[in-house]
Amino acid sequence: MNVAVNPWVGYAANAAVVSYLLKEQLGCTVVRKDLTEAASWEGLANGGVDVILETWGHDAEKKRYIDDTKVAVELGLTGNKGVIGWYVPPWMATQYPDITDWKNLDKYADLFRTEQSGGKGQFLDGDPSFVTNDAALIRNLKLDYTVVYAGSEDKLIAAFRAAQTDRTPLIGYFYAPQWLLSEIKLVHIALPTYKPGCDADPKTVACDYQPYDLDKVGRKKFVDSGSPAATLIKNFTWTDEDQNAVARDLTVGKMSPDAAAKKWLDAHRAVWQEWMP
Repeated sequence: MNVAVNPWVGYAANAAVVSYLLKEQLGCTVVRKDLTEAASWEGLANGGVDVILETWGHDAEKKRYIDDTKVAVELGLTGNKGVIGWYVPPWMATQYPDITDWKNLDKYADLFRTEQSGGKGQFLDGDPSFVTNDAALIRNLKLDYTVVYAGSEDKLIAAFRAAQTDRTPLIGYFYAPQWLLSEIKLVHIALPTYKPGCDADPKTVACDYQPYDLDKVGRKKFVDSGSPAATLIKNFTWTDEDQNAVARDLTVGKMSPDAAAKKWLDAHRAVWQEWMP
């Protein structure tokens, strides 16, 4: 079976644990496909992907692939709460206490200027394939900033770690669950309060990000095949703490996916026994 693996380590943690169980407990042949979010949804339609193990919203794709063309089905929640937002390193919130209100960001824009930001404050995003509202938010809130991409989740993490260690100014996009937040308590900047529908039009969005109950999606033909793998994936649910533990072993610990998965599974037998078909 084909498992999409999207480019952030929380997702990789899900994929490591689920793939290990599929192979070792159910005898499945698992092909892990490194794909962007958009390509993963297309894979459900063209048969190249059997399951997406962590989706953040994606209402348009759910309407298209689940409701309209009916090539995909929902497989339930992962147990994780997805929170996206704007953050600064803790030292900045201590030194500039009012920076945590978006209305005060322009007076600090000069602090964030870089060679890449063209005279404006730099706002750092991660992987260009991540779905964000940041450029539209900067425009619609009339802020003197511009989005610059770190290039990957790893580079975004490295930038926040360096900013805290070296006390250099940084403002950027970040999210939970993410293992870094157990190491550095990044401080959230309050944007205009999220209300349902305020982000419906990506061009006019001027509110904070929606909190997400992260969930799983499968290719309908795979789910309807009666495969025990589909049952295991439906039953898979864990906590942010669980995901962060595996993610930290993958990144900081430099463990292979199988080794990180086995470490967690050996310590949480009662949890994963409940997932088994």
